[in-house]
Amino acid sequence: MAGHVRDAHPHGPDRLCEAGERVYSRAVRRGRVSREDAESVPCLVELAFLHPDPDDMGWLLPTSPHEVMARLLRDMNADVAASQERMRRASAAFERFAELEGAQQVPVRGFALRVLDGFPRIRAAMDEAAQVCTNEVLSVQPGGIRREGELSEGLHRAQELRRRGVRMRDLYTHVARHGQGLHNYLEMMGDAVEARTLDEVTERLILFDRTVAFIPVNPERTLALEIRHPALVNYLGTVFERLWRLAIPLSAPLPETGIDGISHRDRAIAALLAEGHQDAVVAERLGISVRTARAHIAKLAEALGAASRTQLGVRIAQTGLDSPPRTSSLLP
Repeated sequence: MAGHVRDAHPHGPDRLCEAGERVYSRAVRRGRVSREDAESVPCLVELAFLHPDPDDMGWLLPTSPHEVMARLLRDMNADVAASQERMRRASAAFERFAELEGAQQVPVRGFALRVLDGFPRIRAAMDEAAQVCTNEVLSVQPGGIRREGELSEGLHRAQELRRRGVRMRDLYTHVARHGQGLHNYLEMMGDAVEARTLDEVTERLILFDRTVAFIPVNPERTLALEIRHPALVNYLGTVFERLWRLAIPLSAPLPETGIDGISHRDRAIAALLAEGHQDAVVAERLGISVRTARAHIAKLAEALGAASRTQLGVRIAQTGLDSPPRTSSLLP
């Protein structure tokens, strides 16, 4: 009909629209359907479900459902055969690529960075990295006293590494020295593990053979980042080595401050207070509770004769406690 806009029917012969089903059903029941009734569903003629009545061009005759089905199956079989041929060609091509990969001296990595979601995936990835580790493992363990559960979580991994002669170096905060669990762990591992401590360390970091590193993504550590990019791994290894040089061996005592009544931890707290940090930040960075931090601050104020926080800041600067003590001269 001139000027009549027909609706589009973007589908194949294996799926008719509802209007097309109604008109085709009517044509099959009655033996024919008028062109006017079928004009709203041009897909029936385009897909050869209907064809003109040679005796009366105003009517359309239905193609036999059996013929439609046979044609549909032939088309589908052709599509399946074409898909199988594409799969065969793709498989052959990637087999050639796999041969090229096998011929390389250095295996191709599938990723440079990968986010691991959940403790099971994190542990599985670390176990996999440990299984192929042959030389060394470097780790930074922030927080305070190490709980038995934290130490035992990776014990199977550490024992297997020790059995293979892998060297392990661990960095902790000074607070970790006061936990018996850490000393028991190091005694169990013997010469395979060397530990040092600092006033504060970075977030958790574990490197295997300077080829793969793991760092947390969120504070809860339920997400971790697996890093295999050589530049990033090398950077993290350099950070570890510089912290290691500044750290104090666990077997060595912490240096004296030279001021009566001021411990090494008091001095670390004084340095952070001088930077303007609040009690909660001081506690987090040193791996102690806020309550413990405040107790040390009160002790520090008493030892320096300060009656207020402002006066405490002045006394800290006057006594030179506003910077961490030099420890590099104590290292072997």
